[in-house]
Amino acid sequence: MSETDETVHEGRFLSYRRTSRGWEYVSRTNAKGCVAILAETEDRRILLVEQMRPPVGRRVIELPAGLAGDIPLQEDEPLLVAARRELKEETGYEAKHWIPLLEGTSSAGMTDELVTIYYATGLVRMTEGGGVHGEDIRLHHVHRDDVLQWCRDRESEGMRVDFKIFAALFLARAIGGTTGSRLWY
Repeated sequence: MSETDETVHEGRFLSYRRTSRGWEYVSRTNAKGCVAILAETEDRRILLVEQMRPPVGRRVIELPAGLAGDIPLQEDEPLLVAARRELKEETGYEAKHWIPLLEGTSSAGMTDELVTIYYATGLVRMTEGGGVHGEDIRLHHVHRDDVLQWCRDRESEGMRVDFKIFAALFLARAIGGTTGSRLWY
């Protein structure tokens, strides 16, 4: 936010702002960043989560994801620490290997939020997952060769699919796996 931006409304989690030129956008007031995780099991399955998202009025298929610094007294939580926490909360898995893939805007015309995407492997199931505080997160294990068709099938059922899934798959393929082998093809 620049010195000339005005706060139009301050909510519990978001601040609605307007620039001196009239551009309106929102900022998070309760977090310093957002993380998303492309998690792959030893048997080549990608962990995807499904949950209701009120802004779009339907269930959405997504990478496990969440906020960094949104827990009281942990406002300086590092992004990787948040990614580890969110992966375990939503999927029940912990990962031994982490590679940062990308940091980018989530919706540059509407928010200043940045998302950092990680690639996680060496997964070990620790709990059931499903989220916290009534998040009602459903976990899906989808073979990486089937992700595109599986997501298309979910769309035909009326769900939305977050595009970050495909960006993360593309980037992971480009860097190869933690063993140095190519991930796809």
